[in-house]
Amino acid sequence: MDFKLARQGGTFDTGSGLLRAEHFQMAYATNDIESAREFFAEGLGIREFRRLEGPLAAGGYIKADLAWVGSIMYELIEATGPGSAIYMSRQPAGEGVKIWHHHLGFLIHDQEQWDGVMRQAELNGWDIPYRSSNPLLDACFVDVPQLGHYLEYLFANPTGIAFFESVPRQ
Repeated sequence: MDFKLARQGGTFDTGSGLLRAEHFQMAYATNDIESAREFFAEGLGIREFRRLEGPLAAGGYIKADLAWVGSIMYELIEATGPGSAIYMSRQPAGEGVKIWHHHLGFLIHDQEQWDGVMRQAELNGWDIPYRSSNPLLDACFVDVPQLGHYLEYLFANPTGIAFFESVPRQ
């Protein structure tokens, strides 16, 4: 028997709350992306990733590995040097390889939803410690301290959507 949960499409209204957006990503930061990738492959079954890497605006360096499993994209992140604190500052104490939940990612579909994110963060007094804009998308992290991780919002243009679609599917 093949049982699958029938999922309704959402009515996304970020002006009514930050979780009222299309959740599509689960991200983990790590101090050793190669070891984390091996763990996700051998221990969790995600064997193929697409690597995205390059310099951070402040001068550091970032590596991100992306993979789709069903409707969720998994992301592994390792960053070093200037500008890496947004990714690495919540690293658990101790020696060895560490992997920790970094953010839930939400896809934003239009300017109204993007504006709703900004309003909700402001109304709730939550910091937006990171914002970026590049040829693929606009992005920001909202820090909701009660959750212990960030909420990331990605407002992709058609080129950004095409990039997401190029990420390997398992």
